[in-house]
Amino acid sequence: MFTATMWCDIQLGDVASLKMKRSVVRPIVAELRRRYDVAAAEVGANELYRRTEIGVAAVAATAGQAGDVLDECERFVAGRPDIGLLAVRRQLFSHTDEPPREEDSPDG
Repeated sequence: MFTATMWCDIQLGDVASLKMKRSVVRPIVAELRRRYDVAAAEVGANELYRRTEIGVAAVAATAGQAGDVLDECERFVAGRPDIGLLAVRRQLFSHTDEPPREEDSPDG
């Protein structure tokens, strides 16, 4: 089992208030959830009305499947004419990954 995450830094187009920002971001997040069966949410830049950060997470049987889902999600976001995709960061986790050792943890 693989869990893949993606973080998107997005610049919004002609947005002049937080209310207008919500009217742009909410449909994107909802469509990601509906179309690709992923977890998606606005995860940052909440106080800025022309920027947002959207996080996406997917679970799949293989790393390739997880990557394919994130590829589709990235193409969907990048293809929106009303926004600009500034940066994307991805991570892939496997159920066989070792948990952090005690000396590696921030509390240890």
